[in-house]
Amino acid sequence: IEKIQIKDYIKNPKENGYRSLHLIVMVTVYFSDHKCDVPVEIQLRTIAMEFWAALEHQLRYKKNRNRMEGLQKQLKQCAELITAADCKMQQLADQWL
Repeated sequence: IEKIQIKDYIKNPKENGYRSLHLIVMVTVYFSDHKCDVPVEIQLRTIAMEFWAALEHQLRYKKNRNRMEGLQKQLKQCAELITAADCKMQQLADQWL
């Protein structure tokens, strides 16, 4: 496996509040008669951010786009709350485990 690129949306969140670490790697896939290198994206995020991302995807692509401005603001607020909760939970784990 060869690292190609790192997209750090934890240090640099997307405008909508999304936070995650994306790793682009090259993986060799072996077939019966040949092999080829395939780029693969690995996304690392908390369970809470996974829930946020899944809902954001459904709302963005399956609902009326005319209402997106108000929705974007609410999604960003939720992402900020999730980040704060994730940080607090990590502090508790560090302190008590």
